[in-house]
Amino acid sequence: MRLVTRLAAAALRLPAARAGRVAVTRDIPVRVRDGITLRTDHYAPDLPGAACVLIRTPYGRGGPIRLLVHLVAERGFHVVIQSCRGTYGSGGEFAPLVHERDDGLDTLDWLRRQPWWTGVFGMFGASYQGFVQWAVAAEAGDELRAMVAVVTASATRDSTYAGESFALDTVLTWAELLQAQTVPWLARQWELKRGQPRLIRALAHLPLVEADRVATGVTVPFFQEWLRHHTPDADYWRARVFGDRITEVGAPVAMVSGWQDIFLPAQLDDYARLRAAGARPRLTVGPWTHGSPGLLVAALRDGLDWFDEHLAGRAASPRAGTERAPVRVHVGGVGGGWRDLPDWPPPATPTRWHLRAGGGLSPTPPVAGPPDRFRYDPADPTPSLGGPLLVAQRAGAVDNRPVEARPDVLTYTSDPVDGPVEVVGPVHAEIHLRSELSYLDVFVRLCDVDRRGRSWNVCDGLVRVEPGRFPPGPSGVVRVPVTLWPTAYRFAPGHRLRVQVSGGAHPRWARNPGTGEPLGTAVTLRAGWREVWHDREHPSALLLPLVRPVR
Repeated sequence: MRLVTRLAAAALRLPAARAGRVAVTRDIPVRVRDGITLRTDHYAPDLPGAACVLIRTPYGRGGPIRLLVHLVAERGFHVVIQSCRGTYGSGGEFAPLVHERDDGLDTLDWLRRQPWWTGVFGMFGASYQGFVQWAVAAEAGDELRAMVAVVTASATRDSTYAGESFALDTVLTWAELLQAQTVPWLARQWELKRGQPRLIRALAHLPLVEADRVATGVTVPFFQEWLRHHTPDADYWRARVFGDRITEVGAPVAMVSGWQDIFLPAQLDDYARLRAAGARPRLTVGPWTHGSPGLLVAALRDGLDWFDEHLAGRAASPRAGTERAPVRVHVGGVGGGWRDLPDWPPPATPTRWHLRAGGGLSPTPPVAGPPDRFRYDPADPTPSLGGPLLVAQRAGAVDNRPVEARPDVLTYTSDPVDGPVEVVGPVHAEIHLRSELSYLDVFVRLCDVDRRGRSWNVCDGLVRVEPGRFPPGPSGVVRVPVTLWPTAYRFAPGHRLRVQVSGGAHPRWARNPGTGEPLGTAVTLRAGWREVWHDREHPSALLLPLVRPVR
């Protein structure tokens, strides 16, 4: 393992190892308050007084994470990695977010009784490994000195029901992934080689209450619960989100995310709440999806810097000879690159790019013209293409021309821009529409059309419309505000901005059946026409935060 970690450290350009040897104790039984035993591994460096880094995970303690843990331990930290209950040898049943507060606090009590404990610790992890950090952070006290939260958030409810729809692809894919951990390795590899046909069938299946069994062969309790408890005021979620206590967290927090990550809006909300409370978190947002290798490398480097500074009292590693800025973002597009910022979002000029008759898009005010029409049919739902998805291989920026050729997708395209147009910050849309159905979804996507005509998705968002949510005007036209993923992107000279408007993005979001039936049991599919209005009385537009163009 020592040779492997040396090679890995060199390839990843990590700081030099501080420990000459790391002793590993596996499968330690940690008993929590209800008698359940959680299996735990301890990586101990041969350095007296080393602080502790805690990782709690439902994804196992072997494979690539074993290498990561070795690398952290060699750089001078005790690392304790624990399997969440119901996973990889730990007792009990895995129920997402239910036991993580109690189990995490009980594990902290166990840490305090260890002979090598120094009285301070940090936490590290991505995705669910970050949720478990937020579950205990407000109650960990002064002993918690550092957190590294990677592509994660304190509250999962809003990401599950973004726009009050349902993130079908993310939730069902995650349920299938968790179930796959319980089957033999060869069987899993065969299913992956076949292209996961059961999961593909399940994503297209109705009713959704049967989709988990189609995908995995078993009923997945949390999937069923998330189909039932989807209203914003559901008591179910109050005990499963930790955002209400985020201002009580005293530990310094480093956040790492990607522009095409499924949790990015929620993570930036966490950043904003911490800043409003007077905290000074570090934020890095790069050109990554949820599972990008580059994301994990950046998270490890940032995490080691953060732990050196806040756990070990060592100066953080300088980047290119300068002090690291509080916020570092990657600006996508031709001529973009990394930018250091004092805060997020940076100062910008909100600019309306108006949808225009004939498929145009322009910052100039709209002119009179008839609305555009399209028919959305949930039996043949508009497909999702790229974007923020759980599976990295299907996520990110892709050429959108195949979906833009469909009759149920409207596109509005600007003239080629004369100079660079740089957009950095939150992105919103206002779509004025009239529909023959009362239940519908509105999907809006911003794309960059290059000189060859390829249309690359930049950011997007979806909102579910139902009676009473957005009051119609006298003519029946409804103004629908759509919050898109935030972005940092540079449209190069000669490129064009394009806005897509459609009735869904399936299976990323569950299709809207058009009937108002419950999410889990809906089977009746009703198609209907929509009209998108873009005149002076109904100025449909995309609101972009423009910063000074790069010269």
